[in-house]
Amino acid sequence: MPIRVKLVYFGQARDAAGLREEEFTLPDGASVEVLLDRSSSKHDKIDKIRRMMKVAVNEELADKGQKLHEGDTVALLPPVAGG
Repeated sequence: MPIRVKLVYFGQARDAAGLREEEFTLPDGASVEVLLDRSSSKHDKIDKIRRMMKVAVNEELADKGQKLHEGDTVALLPPVAGG
């Protein structure tokens, strides 16, 4: 059964996608990487920056291999510069 997740774009990702958030329908058991593949296929500019972005699932930093579940919110976060 497919799942629905929300992808929220911040910083450069928001600029690249041209929107703040969108929903995706994915196969059950899909990973964050599958979600990013879908986003990249819709938004060419996301593909160019996705390797340097961090990902959070339900407000916790996550690995791109993490499995997603119905109703999850995934955030694509810009790299943080320190100083």
